[in-house]
Amino acid sequence: MSSDLTPRLAPLDPGHPAAQALMARSEALMSSLYPSESNHFEPADGLRAPHGAFWGLWLGETLAGCGGVKHHVPAGEPAYGEIKRLFVLDIARGQGAAKRLMAALEADLLQRGVRLARLETGIHQPEALGLYKRLGYVERGPFGGYALDPLSVFFEKAL
Repeated sequence: MSSDLTPRLAPLDPGHPAAQALMARSEALMSSLYPSESNHFEPADGLRAPHGAFWGLWLGETLAGCGGVKHHVPAGEPAYGEIKRLFVLDIARGQGAAKRLMAALEADLLQRGVRLARLETGIHQPEALGLYKRLGYVERGPFGGYALDPLSVFFEKAL
């Protein structure tokens, strides 16, 4: 008998061993694509409540994708959520996994009354760039503590 591979989306502690393993795979990939100064890895603590949220997408017993959002309330600016740590294993790519994770993160922001999502990604990730554009994200300049970087692309979306 085969196990049920119906995708299951659920909140997840970013310190969970499966989440840590997935984030390590993501870091290895990003480190192969970009120099260290162009990688902005958010620690697990920054994605825990009350300052963040983290979700996992399971296929059976395998954590096949994850993503988080970090909440920001800058002085004199609108609150926003920064999408961080979005990563999907090859076995779940092309099946809507990243789109489902993004929807969960955006729903979390809306539930908190935050109407703006932002993110930074890299120029060597055409699938990610295409996903964000299809989801309605528009390019913008650096935000928060980011500096202009020719290897980075910054996006935002009004929710």
